[in-house]
Amino acid sequence: MLGQLCRYLRAAGYDTLLANDGQPDRILLQQCHDEGRFFLTQDQLIREHKAARNIALILPQGNTDELAAILGTHFHLDWLDRAFTRCLVDNTPLLAADAVSAARVPPDALRPNEPLTVCPLCERVYWQGSHFKRMHARLARWQAENT
Repeated sequence: MLGQLCRYLRAAGYDTLLANDGQPDRILLQQCHDEGRFFLTQDQLIREHKAARNIALILPQGNTDELAAILGTHFHLDWLDRAFTRCLVDNTPLLAADAVSAARVPPDALRPNEPLTVCPLCERVYWQGSHFKRMHARLARWQAENT
């Protein structure tokens, strides 16, 4: 339900997990409690769980921009302060890319002295191409709307 929002939260540098393996809500709520996380959902039935109190935020149906506005206001998010410091795929903090990782990027995709980062878990390399620019523009728009 919230996969795209999760991806943008990661792009903003927030430690964000996506529940997609069919675990029961009670297990997910306990994990959030144990790890000091919030549980974002659009499932109204989550209200029935005592464990959801002070952990679950039930979001309305809406597009990613509308949901980001709600989260930005509710949690006072800074969408740009830690942007692009986590892997969009697996949530791992990114590291500066080494020469081996950098060699995997098409040379025509890079500008001179462009910073490259790499995920130490999945080895995905990140650079400031068109995908980065689109995502950054959206994060900047959300940041401007929150202030």
